[in-house]
Parts: sequence; C-alpha cells; structure tokens
Amino acid sequence: MNGSQSWYASLRIWDVYFAIGYSVVLVLVAVGHGAGTTARAVLATVALTAMAACYAWWGRPLILADVEGRRMWPFIAAQLVLAAAAVTAVPIAAYINFALSPLMFMSLPLGQAIAGAVAANLLPVAAALIGRADPGDTRTTMIMAVFGVALSVLMGVFIVRVIKTSEERLALIGELEASRAEVARLSRLAGVAEERSRLSGEIHDTLAQGFTSIITLLQAAGTELERDPARARGHVDLAVRTARENLAESRALVAALAPAALHSASLDQAIRRQTERLAEETGVAVAYAMSGDPAPLPTATEVVLLRAAQEALTNVRRHAEAAHVSVELAYTADRVTLTVRDDGRGFDPGRHSGFGLDGMRARAAQVDGLLTVDSAPGRGCTTTLEVRA
Repeated sequence: MNGSQSWYASLRIWDVYFAIGYSVVLVLVAVGHGAGTTARAVLATVALTAMAACYAWWGRPLILADVEGRRMWPFIAAQLVLAAAAVTAVPIAAYINFALSPLMFMSLPLGQAIAGAVAANLLPVAAALIGRADPGDTRTTMIMAVFGVALSVLMGVFIVRVIKTSEERLALIGELEASRAEVARLSRLAGVAEERSRLSGEIHDTLAQGFTSIITLLQAAGTELERDPARARGHVDLAVRTARENLAESRALVAALAPAALHSASLDQAIRRQTERLAEETGVAVAYAMSGDPAPLPTATEVVLLRAAQEALTNVRRHAEAAHVSVELAYTADRVTLTVRDDGRGFDPGRHSGFGLDGMRARAAQVDGLLTVDSAPGRGCTTTLEVRA
C-alpha cells in the first residue's frame, strides 16, 4: 500500500521484526523436524532464507519506492510460492505467516492485502491436504487458519487506519504550517501598509503643512520687502521658527516619538500655539479657550487631538476664507472634546473629502474617538473630535 514519510521512517522497525520472525521460524524448522526429515528441513530452510533475501533485495526497495499494488504482486507471488514450499516441507514453518501477513498490508492496497493474507493463511491447510495428514491434524490446521485469517485482517485494517490517520495528520500539519506562513506574510504586509499610512498621515499633518506655511510666509515677505520691511522681517522670522519646528517634527518622526510640540508643552499649550500661528500667518481673528480640569491623557490620545487641531486649522488657512475662528478644548469627567469653528465659505462634507479629513477620521478610530464635520456652503464649518479621557 502507499506509505507516507512517517511510514517509511518506521520501515526499519519492520525490518527488525521481519528479521526476528524469519530467524525464529528457521530455528523452529531446524529443531522441530522429525527423524529422517533432514532433507525436508534443508528445503524449508532454503525456502525461508530465499524469502528473507527476496524481501531485502526486491520487496523492500519497491515499498520504499511506493510503487502501485499491481507492480508488487510478482514479489508477493514469489513470497507465497516460497512459503508454500517451506510449509509443505516442514509444517511448523507455517509460523512464517506472522511475518508474511503484515508484509501483505505493507505492500498492497487494503482489498488486495486481505486477499494475500487469506492465501498465506490457507497455505498450511493446502499443505496438510496435499501431504494427506491425519484428519484431526487437518481440522486443527483449518481452525488455526480461520483464526489466522481473522487476526491478520484485524491487524491489517488497524495498521492501515493508523497509517491513514498519520497521513491525514501530516497533511493537516502541512496545511496549518502553510496557513501560519500565509498569515505571517499577510500580517507583515498589513504592518507595512499600516506604517506607511501612519507615516503619510504624520508627514501630511506636520511636515507638509509646515512647508506650506514657510512658502506662504516667504512669499508674503517678498511682496512686502520694499513696501514694509518690518512686516517682511516678521514674516521671515515666523518662517524661520516654523522651519525649526518642522525640523524638530522630522526628527521626532524618524525616531517614532510623540510630536515635538508635546515634548516641551502640554496639550493645551501646543494647541494654543497652533491658533497663535494661524493668527500670525493669516491675520484671521482666532479665539482659543479651554474648559474643565485637564486630566492626564495617553500619549496616543494627545497626539490625535493635536493632529486634529493642526489639520482643522490648516483647512481653515487653505480653504475657508474665514474672518473668525474659535477653538475649544473641553475636559469633562470621562471625555475630552476638541471643537474648531469658522465662519468661512463652508462645503458639503458628503461631496468633498480628502487625505486630511480621512486621516483625521482614521486617527480618531485608533483611540476609539468620534470625529464629526458639520458644514454647508456659505455657513462655515464646525469640526468636533470627541475622545475618552
């Protein structure tokens, strides 16, 4: 029968079993033949030795090669012929069935193996009938043959089921290992995608916005350089400060740290600075207020609130054309709410979206927060982020 790798690995154990079986039967033949039967004993010994050699140099390589059943039958037929010769010469050689029957189930599919085992166990009966043995001995031989067939079939079926179970387990283990490898690969890909998304959001919320501010300030400084040098100098100074903050943000980003603005200031102070910068850069009237008792927040939550404030104010700077902006950071017993309102031109949130709003929503989801955008053309915009304290 077809074997698995685990079955091949156990073939050496079967080699030992067969070697012991052949040796024991040879000893029984040598010491169990009657007077004047030396020639028969020699014939039986030669036949048994040929069976062992036939297994070692013919059958075993076929089993290792996992050949199909019909290619095994010449070997099985040779074993049966040699066993028949041994049993006919010396009846006690019938004990060779303890090795021959398992060999059937190792070599053939289950149905063919059962047929082979039945033939092997009927050899002593055939030898008794040919040799015209005593009727009582013949009946005993027939009874033993029946028990031998039953035992061989039961053991053979058991062996086949054990091997089949082992093969199924090996296949299942292989599938599990393949699934585990695929899960690990997908996890790595998901991690890479998540990290890329995080970096994209960080760059958009910090470096890109900072560079935009620097460009705007330098352009304004160039326009007013001759008309109002003092004002131009103020724009340049603010651009330099923004560039330094951008540099600090880039270093923090590379080091995977919290925003640089939160290293030297509280969340309240960091958001206040963002409102002051907007007022300095655009001249828009910006009001900031904090209410409630500030409570310590996880770094991840503070980062989300700060980035949301930055993005909302950037949207005001770029798109709103607002005259007034208000920012409120409110602490309650179990919530922290950030609200940014402007009286600009507004927009339809259902029709307009972008990386900024999508990034804010993604960040909010990371800390189980809720982001809402209330706006309509001509009536400004209110952005609210609510997170757990």
